[in-house]
Amino acid sequence: MAGSEHDDENESALDPSEQLNRPVDNAFNQQRIEAWSPILDPKWVSIALLYLGIIMVPVGYKIDSIQKDVVEMKVTYDAYGHDDDPIVRQCGINNTYNADHNCNITLTAPRDMNPPIFIHYELSNFYQNHRSYYTNRDEYQLRGETITGDDLFCSPLHKLGNIYLNPCGLTANTMFNDIITLVEGKDASGADLQMIEEGIAWGTDLEYKFQPARGFKKEVCPDDIGCTPACCEGEDWSCQEPAVDKRDGLCYRYFYPDEDTVQYLYETYPKIVSPLEHVQNEHFAVWMRIAVNPDFRKLYGWIDQPIAAGEKITFQINNNYVVQRFRGSKTLIMGTTSIFGGRNSTFATVFLGPGYFFIVAGLFFGFKLFYKPRKLADPKYLHLKED
Repeated sequence: MAGSEHDDENESALDPSEQLNRPVDNAFNQQRIEAWSPILDPKWVSIALLYLGIIMVPVGYKIDSIQKDVVEMKVTYDAYGHDDDPIVRQCGINNTYNADHNCNITLTAPRDMNPPIFIHYELSNFYQNHRSYYTNRDEYQLRGETITGDDLFCSPLHKLGNIYLNPCGLTANTMFNDIITLVEGKDASGADLQMIEEGIAWGTDLEYKFQPARGFKKEVCPDDIGCTPACCEGEDWSCQEPAVDKRDGLCYRYFYPDEDTVQYLYETYPKIVSPLEHVQNEHFAVWMRIAVNPDFRKLYGWIDQPIAAGEKITFQINNNYVVQRFRGSKTLIMGTTSIFGGRNSTFATVFLGPGYFFIVAGLFFGFKLFYKPRKLADPKYLHLKED
């Protein structure tokens, strides 16, 4: 103990020039830089609160009026514990996976709707953001690398028996596979409505995150053969019959490597994914972008035509996706958007609530200052440490 005190005395007795770790003696290193902060006197606070309130309340009402212009129609067509709902009774599939059950849902436009008009599906109580779910994928495989066996990052869902999955993992193999088809509806000019299913995924996802399997190739069928199974003959092609590209309407023959040992996405979801797309299918890319909340919407398609008030729009639902197991629901949503996105009634409240509070608080402090003023000390008498 005595020795330690003796060492401290010797260290403090060192000449400043010999103290190598001593900070430089200037205002910055010694934290003596002059600073300014407002003195919150009642008059300043009252005026500031009133200004904030006067700005926020009109902004809140403007946001509210913009939100009221958003048109939204939605129908829940399958749900856990809603067997008494007539639409759920008509469309629901209970626990029957890939039921291939068709039903029609009709929506009526409450007022004129201007394009773009978006069609979403909504799932409730589905935790896509659970770590064991959203990490169960192989990013290298999704970018086209040929990876099998223990090198995959999505065990245990990387094989079905002796067949490898491409893509593997929970996220890719639990994709929403209900098929939504617009079957009836007219635009404001009387033309048939068309639902577009392109342009719904992020362009950067399709360009960088999802690529065709390495070794995949395709070629337009020769004119003399046409769109017949003969187009796929030969060892250079793995197809049994050619596939039609939705974008250009042409027939293509194609080749996937190792098709006898690998199940590709178009084989897992044959009604949704074309063999010409693989993981670049836009519905798949939308699904793979993880939602942060258990109740979420994902874009299915959009309409680029105006719809008049009172028009009836009918969708056919090919119901395959089971929600009973996670006690959730499925909802079809059709609506317009504003500069703030879809309908969000709480957004205006974020401005209106605090805005009114600031006005009331500003008036309260102002009246208090007027009727019961309190003299503030003169700040010039404050003694501050000088450099």
